[in-house]
Amino acid sequence: MKSIFLMRKKYVIIKLMKVLFIKRISSMIQTQELSRLERRIKMALIQCNFFSSSLMRTVTINVILPIDKIVFPGQPKPEEKPFKTLYLMHGILGNYTDWVSGTRLQTWAQDKNIAIVMPSGDNSFYVDKPVPGERYGTFIRKELVEFTRKSFPLSHKREDTFIGGLSMGGYGAIINGLMAPETFSVVCALSAATIAGRIEHLIENSDNLFYSKEFFERVFGDPQKFIGSDHDYVTVAKKLAVSNNQKPKIFMACGYDDNLFESNQLFKDQLQSLNFEVTWIEDQGKHNWDFWNKYIEKFLHWLPLDEAVAGVSSGNVG
Repeated sequence: MKSIFLMRKKYVIIKLMKVLFIKRISSMIQTQELSRLERRIKMALIQCNFFSSSLMRTVTINVILPIDKIVFPGQPKPEEKPFKTLYLMHGILGNYTDWVSGTRLQTWAQDKNIAIVMPSGDNSFYVDKPVPGERYGTFIRKELVEFTRKSFPLSHKREDTFIGGLSMGGYGAIINGLMAPETFSVVCALSAATIAGRIEHLIENSDNLFYSKEFFERVFGDPQKFIGSDHDYVTVAKKLAVSNNQKPKIFMACGYDDNLFESNQLFKDQLQSLNFEVTWIEDQGKHNWDFWNKYIEKFLHWLPLDEAVAGVSSGNVG
């Protein structure tokens, strides 16, 4: 009887060990699967669709909202408050996905605790056109700001609200930032499309979009009326300079090998002559994502943002 009892006891122990082993393996598999799932899910990168009255259609934007960070033990938790916000625009031929796919922007936004809103510009240069449903400037500087502030925990303060972009988006940031200085305290223009000097070189029936007279007319109207208009960034800067409104700070960067370098440098000089506060950086680089990836990070470090807090979030999982 005693031997039978011992055998049964041994059998129960072995069976229990098998159950625990299976549970342990199952737990490890589930943990691995969860880890893979976490690497795929990016909860703080939000794609949002809404109806725009300025554009008379449903539009899509990307929003980086750094709300899912888990800080490491011993690190102070970020203060819960409305987010400082950067409205960031892509270049010509691009869309609202460009900045996320072309740079490490999500990681840096999470680190610096800043919300970033990225709309699509549809080759519009982010300006209003005299056509119903084509008021891109109004959309950027007014409707988009109002919608996102209602929808997300964003700061409504001027000192917490910035606008930026690359190439065409750099032009859009300059124009809209200077036309709405009550909203934006900082303008970031990377390799900005400072194109006023191209007007005399426009070509009729050109296959080159960047020198096409027809394309220019669709966006800006009569090329002969560009200088002095609300599309002319120098004119807009001069109007603001003589007004009683606050002037936004300007951050500009352009590469030596960029064919827009000289026109960017010229506009920087013009801004400084109008007593704008301009941070200008010139560096080795071309009109490409290598340059923009480098300088959007430098811009975020330049901004008056929170100090980076070590942690894990959807911006750096994986």
